[in-house]
Amino acid sequence: MERILIGLTGRMASGKGEIIKILEDLGFNKTSLSDMVRAEVKRQGKEVTRSQMQDIGNGLRVSGGAGILGKLIKESIEKSEISNWVIDGIRNPAEIEFLRELPGFFLLGVKADETILINRIKSRKRNTDIGSEDDIRSALKREWGIGEPPEGQRVGDCINNADFLITNDSSIEELKINLYNILEKKGFVNG
Repeated sequence: MERILIGLTGRMASGKGEIIKILEDLGFNKTSLSDMVRAEVKRQGKEVTRSQMQDIGNGLRVSGGAGILGKLIKESIEKSEISNWVIDGIRNPAEIEFLRELPGFFLLGVKADETILINRIKSRKRNTDIGSEDDIRSALKREWGIGEPPEGQRVGDCINNADFLITNDSSIEELKINLYNILEKKGFVNG
């Protein structure tokens, strides 16, 4: 079986983390562009918040080019003996361009209704999540690409470039069924 590399894009709380858990249970290894940003935030001695992550990620894209995070992950995967990867945290179309150079790569977009996203963010209490509903809406708009420069977060553009799209407005079981359908189309699992 050939290598399968699944890139994930979607707004915060869309269900990417749940997809990663399912894929890890199937033997996929996880890597994340966000982990690179988080490490840089810590290296700079700043608090790891959603806003800091967005600002530092944008700064990395300005200094290294819009696709720098995708390029670095691509280089890391090329050196690896591991066959199957799930790549999380894709937020700029230039990152996708680098990752598409990897044989076996495809992009999976995950979306959910904004009201559902807001409720999930309020209930999950991550240290990078935002408090008030207005702050959440602002962060979702920024992540989507509204008001962002070309090297900024542009999840909306990434979703538009996805090879497959999952709408995650229902249960985890439904999410799993939708993911398995895609994996079956790619020849990774049998019905």
